[in-house]
Amino acid sequence: MVDWVLTAVFAALALPCVLRLVRLDYATLGAAVRQGDLAELLLVLAMVAMLSPVGGPIPAAGWQAVLALTAAWFAAAWVRGRTDCAHHALSSAAMLYMVTAMPHPSTHGPWLTMSTMDARLALPLVAVTAAGYFVLDAAWSGRLVLRGTATSNPGQASRALCRAAMGAGMGYLLLASAL
Repeated sequence: MVDWVLTAVFAALALPCVLRLVRLDYATLGAAVRQGDLAELLLVLAMVAMLSPVGGPIPAAGWQAVLALTAAWFAAAWVRGRTDCAHHALSSAAMLYMVTAMPHPSTHGPWLTMSTMDARLALPLVAVTAAGYFVLDAAWSGRLVLRGTATSNPGQASRALCRAAMGAGMGYLLLASAL
């Protein structure tokens, strides 16, 4: 039952991501904002694929490739001085870790189904450390939403709310699968 609820919650997070991508004027906001919104949508879809009891239409290897490219893209931008890319680089790397460190039993084929996982992630210290980051980031983002300080730019409140929900969900999944 929890797997279906979490799947629904993360699927619902796709809507604000798509609405931002459709409605916002990225010519004035900049390519970096658009790239961040696209990354957020990708990560939301990866969470849905991992949590869905049905499994995803993309095999685990496909998600590994997409997440590795996303992590590399944002890590390179972060190294070049774009500090706004740090969170997306870390999020993509954490998702890549979850997909890679998750046992893939042969009974499920190549499909990504974390909800039926009966084993723990490899390297649980990595999972606990990443969970700590995401829980703190979720609290920080949630605080911005509650204080109303996340409204300086168009879509910023939506981004902060999605980031808080994604951070809480990532923290929960990492802890639940590591302990």
